[in-house]
Amino acid sequence: MKAVGHKNPNATLEQYGLKHSATSYWNLTPAELTEHSISRGMAEMADSGALVVDTGKFKGRAPKDKYTVKDAKTENTVDWNNFNIPTDNATFDHLYNKVMAYLADKDVWVRDAYACADPKYRLNIRVINEFPWGNMFCYNMFLRPTAEEINTMSNDWLIVNAPGFQADPATDNVRSANFAMIDFTKQIILIGGTGYTGEMKKGIFTVLNYVLPQDKGVLAMHCSANVGKDGDTAVFFGLSGTGKTTLSADPDRKLIGDDEHGWTEDTVFNFEGGCYA
Repeated sequence: MKAVGHKNPNATLEQYGLKHSATSYWNLTPAELTEHSISRGMAEMADSGALVVDTGKFKGRAPKDKYTVKDAKTENTVDWNNFNIPTDNATFDHLYNKVMAYLADKDVWVRDAYACADPKYRLNIRVINEFPWGNMFCYNMFLRPTAEEINTMSNDWLIVNAPGFQADPATDNVRSANFAMIDFTKQIILIGGTGYTGEMKKGIFTVLNYVLPQDKGVLAMHCSANVGKDGDTAVFFGLSGTGKTTLSADPDRKLIGDDEHGWTEDTVFNFEGGCYA
């Protein structure tokens, strides 16, 4: 196994059960990730300089294939329904081990990041991506630690993202070949069978929707927000496509963010590193 890039010298993939025989690329720059994506035939460069990727079958999330492990921690603290679909520890562990075996001989891209701009609520994240463009999404979407922070950084939550892995509904106890699973006890988000990168950010949003109100007394919100010159904060709620981003992009006000925020006794803060739309 070969590790390339900048990382905590004590961090390994083996600690996550990934017995890796290929190369792992840690915290590469956008230019490096762009080069990897294009040279491997996974993406193209637009005239504007943007990286263009076809994510395949999925251009959005698949809510019917999103699962949460039902265990002692979540049994009585999650509103189980058609959107919060329960799964069990055995199913999660089975799929996790299959994904790790699938990734064992593949190059992977690893990123250290965090969520929550307010340092009191910071949530450290480590992402293992099958594809470099998925890692680029995480660079763009999540907050970025400094180089010094990476030297000693460990994760509160792990995201494993394997778009090329296909589950078998007949043996894996899932509805489809694609899935997104959250285990709040192990603090792992496991995603397979879908190239839609928003599953990663919405996975962390789901985590924060559970953790912040219950453990920290913080209201988690799907909204955009900006602040005026006098410190007055405006919050814009609405479903996707209703204009949250447009309304928050006011030239006379400073943008806080356009999609996910926390509201405390004295602050409104972005969960992410900027804009999603």
